[in-house]
Order: sequence, then C-alpha cells, then structure tokens
Amino acid sequence: MEMDERKIKILQAIINDYIMTAEPVGSRTIAKKYDLGISSATIRNEMADLEDMGYLEQPHSSAGRRPSNKGYRLYVDKLMKIPKLTPEEEYIIKNQILANALFEVNTIIKQATALLSGLTNLTSIVKTPSVSKSYIKYVQLLNIDSNNILFVIITDSGIIKNNVVRAGKNVSSDILAILSNILNARLKNLNCEQINLEVINNLKKDLEGYEDIFNAIIPVLYESLSSDDNGEIYMEGTTNIFNYPEYKDIEKARGFLSLLDNKDKISGLLNSSSNISIKIGTESFIEGAEECSVVSAVYNVKDRPVGEIGVIGPTRMPYSKVISVLANVVRELNFILTNIYYDDK
Repeated sequence: MEMDERKIKILQAIINDYIMTAEPVGSRTIAKKYDLGISSATIRNEMADLEDMGYLEQPHSSAGRRPSNKGYRLYVDKLMKIPKLTPEEEYIIKNQILANALFEVNTIIKQATALLSGLTNLTSIVKTPSVSKSYIKYVQLLNIDSNNILFVIITDSGIIKNNVVRAGKNVSSDILAILSNILNARLKNLNCEQINLEVINNLKKDLEGYEDIFNAIIPVLYESLSSDDNGEIYMEGTTNIFNYPEYKDIEKARGFLSLLDNKDKISGLLNSSSNISIKIGTESFIEGAEECSVVSAVYNVKDRPVGEIGVIGPTRMPYSKVISVLANVVRELNFILTNIYYDDK
C-alpha cells in the first residue's frame, strides 16, 4: 500500500492532535479541525489504511485512533518541522547557563538540566563527565602544614579532585611550586590510560630527592583518575509526568518512577553517539521504557564528547519543541564549557 501525500497529511494531523489532547482521534475531528479538503468518510478510509500499514492503532473498537511507535518514527524522521524558540526562551537559556559559568562543572550541568526540564515540562536527565575519560588540565601541590600537602587535580571536563597526602618532611611553598611545574610538564593532557610506566619512571627521575612525595602522590593520582568511571546520573522534574493525563493511572505512574529510580536503565536510555538521538518506545530496548520516548544529545568540551543530556516522557511528547529546546541548551552548554570554563589562556 502506498504512502501518498493525502495519507501523510492525515497522519500528521492525527499526531499533532494526539500530542495536544492525549485523546484518540476520529475522522470527524480531523475533518472539522484540519482543512484537508476531503470528507469525513474519505478520512475514515485513509485512517483504516494507515492502521493496516502500522502507522496508527485503535485502542478500543469504538474509539478513534492514535499514532503507533512506527507512526511517531515517520513523524520525527520526515514530517515534523523544528520551530524556532521565542526570543524570550533563547534569552532565558543563554543567560541562565551563563549565570552559572563561574561555578564548578557539575553545577553548570545541573542548572542546564533544570532549565531543560522547566522549558519542556518533562523529566530531564544528564550524565556528568567521567573522570577516567577526562584529561588532566592542571595539577598543583599546596602546603597545608608541616606534614601534609594538598594535591589538586583539575581535568579538562571540569572535574576537580582534592586529596591530602602526607609528606615525610617539611617542604617550602617555593619547592612545591617547582614540583607542581614538573608534574604539569609530565601529566598535562594525559588521561588515566596514558599515564603508563614510562611516564611514571620519568616522573620518578624528575622528582629525585623527593621520593616521599612521589610515593605519596602516585597512588592518589591513579585513584583520583580511575574512580567514578561512568559519571553521575542527575535528574530534574521527576514529577512532571503527572501533568500528562495518561499517567493519572497509578500503576503506570509507579512504573515510570521505578524506571527513573534505576540508574543503570537511565544510563542505557541516554546511551547515544549522535548530536540529537530520538528513541521511541521499544527502540530503547530497556525494560519499563516501552511507553516512553527519550530525546538526548551529547555535550562537548572542545568538540570532545564528555556527557549526555536529554528528556524522557510519554511517546506523545511534543518532539519538535523538545528538540529545539535541547539543541539550544546543548549549544550554550558547549560554549560555556569550551570557551569560558576550560579556556587554556
């Protein structure tokens, strides 16, 4: 059966209507609300064809029809138009993210997540940068007292690790500054996997005479860079789902909240390698997410992916608006992370 232009217009009208109302759509509704220039009977016949083709489904024999996952997939791939945000929405995104630019990276990312939830009225989720996949930007040794030194590691993805190491002798601040320079010369722009035996041996030679400090910081260095391997999952707007009438059903709502409570499943839903990823219903292959859709994107530091951010909601979410908001949030987040927080100057 051919998917002609008339069927496409009817499918688009049904999806638009169902996204707004959550009510199965009948042929009379389409005929009244959408000026397609065809009779209700013709629309009814076309809707039956669309159901046979798998783009629509009929929840009850006497009710209208609603989009299937296949229908939503065609819609997001071929039919929807991405709207431009209002000047007010663009201003809010730019200024709220910029307002947090001086904070630690996780604060910036969490604010972006809250912003995304507020503008989409959905649950937003984010995976924060992983330490083990980050590169050392700067290390520093600082005096605490005669026996203890603060070892600070800052990565290019904004993660800051502070560790107290015990020194065998009192070391002046001037000497610690020199040792910090030696460490930076050897470790800058390396990640955990690149700090191999050759790097360690070279550091040991460079720190000759300060073996106690070398022996104290090497285990701490490895521990700091290999911990928290997958990053943290953070969510905002977990109760927004109750604004959707289909989640007035207590069992359905409980199932959704149970899904959100499983960090492994949420991490799997965010697993994407493209700029904008859309997973509809069963496409995620995650148990419990069969009636949900996830729109997500990667965010970057200097074009290097460091984490993922997105929204989760019912399959009838307003995809075009969600994609527009997400794209703008990610663009501003990338700008802040690259040009302000991690500028090499």
